[in-house]
Amino acid sequence: MSPSTSIPSTNVFEIGNYTTTLIRAEPSVCNRNKNSNTPPKPVLICSPIEEGVFPVLLFLHGYLLYNSFYSLLLQHIASHGFIVVAPQLYLIAGSDSNGEIKTSAEITNWLALGLGQLLPPNVKADLGKLGLAGHSRGGKVAFALALRKSTSLKFSALIGIDPVDGSDVGKQTPPPVLTYVPHSFDLDGTAVLVVGAGLGEVRRNPLFPPCAPKGVNHQDFYSECCKPAYYCVAKDYGHLDMLDDDTNGIRGRSTYCLCKNGESRGPMRIFVGGILVAFLKAYLEDDEKELVAIREGYDEMVPIQLQAFEFQV
Repeated sequence: MSPSTSIPSTNVFEIGNYTTTLIRAEPSVCNRNKNSNTPPKPVLICSPIEEGVFPVLLFLHGYLLYNSFYSLLLQHIASHGFIVVAPQLYLIAGSDSNGEIKTSAEITNWLALGLGQLLPPNVKADLGKLGLAGHSRGGKVAFALALRKSTSLKFSALIGIDPVDGSDVGKQTPPPVLTYVPHSFDLDGTAVLVVGAGLGEVRRNPLFPPCAPKGVNHQDFYSECCKPAYYCVAKDYGHLDMLDDDTNGIRGRSTYCLCKNGESRGPMRIFVGGILVAFLKAYLEDDEKELVAIREGYDEMVPIQLQAFEFQV
């Protein structure tokens, strides 16, 4: 089996050199089949098709969004030599995310049982190199899952993409993740990346609250992280600007109406994909050169203007 490094890397902010494919899998219709290795929830998998052994990223969608809305971002990440598994955690949900945390744990445990059967021929998943990422409420769920340490597999990298823990200080949705105690997250040394959207805390209009309010957003998550941790905020982009340009249906159209957005989604999506790739390479593959280059010269390296870039290493 050829290692995943057999194809030379390219700029992390460009599409990588691996050809990718999107794979959909559904839970078993017959729940009585205890030997079924189908996933607990529908999943969208983005994988390289070339032969190799690849690290895995579990990606959790935002509140009331479809996993398919992230297809271009998932393909960007996978094209650099990663297998990305994006479950559809729910279709309808209330304020309590305990069910999503439990489901995410079940999907994590399923990876060892069923993921390999769904991958292209000669593609294998290296579950010893496992990352966890989530957007918006999915970011909150990702942190909660990592903090609970309830899965059979260990996460070596944790990523929050504009994570949100409620509607305001004192109005966290259950279960609350933020404690407002600096450096209080006990993650046993798991590396963390927090990506914020500068316009996330800005109201689109007087009728709608901000999608990532101050006091429960990216800044608060980062302040509770311990080393190693990275933090970057995209200045002129909104909470949903890493989604696909074309998001269909009522929910898809609403993504252009509910949050304050940047001028276009492409630059933010490319930035998020690139910074995730650099971070995952550093902490899943021990290849820090892209992340160090960004850290030392982000003004020239990244394709958008940043409002903040901080790190603890």
